[in-house]
Amino acid sequence: MRRLSARLGMRVRARDERGAAAVVVSLLLVPLLGFTALAVDIGAVYAERARLQVAADAAALAVAQDCARGACGNMQATANALVAANAGEATAAPPVLSSNPTSVTVTGSHPTEHWFAPVIGIDATQVTATATVTWGAPSAGTAMLPLAFSWCEFSQQTGGGLPSGTTVRTIRLTKTSGTVDCTGPSRNIVPGGFGYLVTDPGGCRATGAVGGRSYSSTGNSPPSSCSPSDFSALVGRTVLLPIFDEFGGQGSNAWYHVYGYAAFHITGYALGGQFDTSRRPCTGNDRCIAGYFTRWVELSDAFTTSPTAPDLGAEILRLIR
Repeated sequence: MRRLSARLGMRVRARDERGAAAVVVSLLLVPLLGFTALAVDIGAVYAERARLQVAADAAALAVAQDCARGACGNMQATANALVAANAGEATAAPPVLSSNPTSVTVTGSHPTEHWFAPVIGIDATQVTATATVTWGAPSAGTAMLPLAFSWCEFSQQTGGGLPSGTTVRTIRLTKTSGTVDCTGPSRNIVPGGFGYLVTDPGGCRATGAVGGRSYSSTGNSPPSSCSPSDFSALVGRTVLLPIFDEFGGQGSNAWYHVYGYAAFHITGYALGGQFDTSRRPCTGNDRCIAGYFTRWVELSDAFTTSPTAPDLGAEILRLIR
């Protein structure tokens, strides 16, 4: 009888303990669901914000490109289209233009519904992301080709204004320019100079700045750091090149004063030997490059901008947040 009573007592205690455990579990269920909400729902919010940031970046860049070309157009429609294309049902607030510096800011937003947070009274979170893009005329940077182009050539081809049209013209780098009143090389006449610039170490590029001086690379052929492929890779492309308005010195001490940077679309060149395209744009021993100055807008880390740099039709975009 004692054993039977003991066993019955143990069973009663076991049932009591199971009942107590059930009470404890039920009490902990709400905070457990709360922690689940933190792990799942907050993760979803971060993922949605990352997606919205991509959408805001794309929208701000698209609006800035339009504005930098001279016509912002319907900024709201552009922002809406880019935000929706990158973030589904997200919407864009009206883009905000600023003049100092010249910039546009786009904010995208989208309510993110939660899976578990409603248990603790949070049904959704309004997720937002903001992107700002600035733009301006290039003031300093690295030109893809070490060539000296003059303000004379630029103003003759553009009428002294901004570039327009796609008429191909030939710019001679030898002693006689094909452009009226622009004697060579491109009206930058320096003894021993043929229109080439001293390159950066280890590359066929030239770094300079508005208001600074770029030095002449002597000789009638491209600098030794340049290969034929450096030039051929740029045919059919648009590159930023420095425009010079003053010159001085001679030989290895000759210099060109940087007035600004302009975009030039390259269609061909004749620089001697392997540095010729199949259709030479000039004859005989002349050295020349063919193409046209054009409007140009690009997101680039190779150039900085300044509100005091002359606007020659090229604009550099910079994404900031």
